[in-house]
Amino acid sequence: MTTRGLDEFAGWVEGLMRQRGYDIDSPRGGGKSRIADEAGVHRAAVTRLLQRQSMPDLETMRRIAPLLGVSVRDMLIRSGRVSPEELPMAADLLPPSDWQPSMEDFARWLGVPDERMGVFVKVVNQFLEPDTETEGSAAAPEPRRTARD
Repeated sequence: MTTRGLDEFAGWVEGLMRQRGYDIDSPRGGGKSRIADEAGVHRAAVTRLLQRQSMPDLETMRRIAPLLGVSVRDMLIRSGRVSPEELPMAADLLPPSDWQPSMEDFARWLGVPDERMGVFVKVVNQFLEPDTETEGSAAAPEPRRTARD
């Protein structure tokens, strides 16, 4: 991490802290302690970041991000630890809305080996296809009730 990268990240975090009402500018404002307490991190981690001494670790970012109203993904990307391509948005990973998964897709997701794929599809389809033997026949009679029912 370059000094410039740390400076830019710390500046971004400072702005978020101020927007959220944390008084990080006055010595007795209590903002650094408050954010550390609310996030459950050491005050020193917040101080080191704001003094541009070190980048917070992953756990600190994970705990501070919600307080600042940003995602951990945004924190990690802004910190320079990962690129947007390395951490895609969940929506980028979803298939098109009109896509219908096949039985083979479900088998792959479940880890069915290729050599058993045909058997898996055949068995599952038996449960999904209407039963032609009973289709069109009268409904099964209600079970008889006894005096104990």
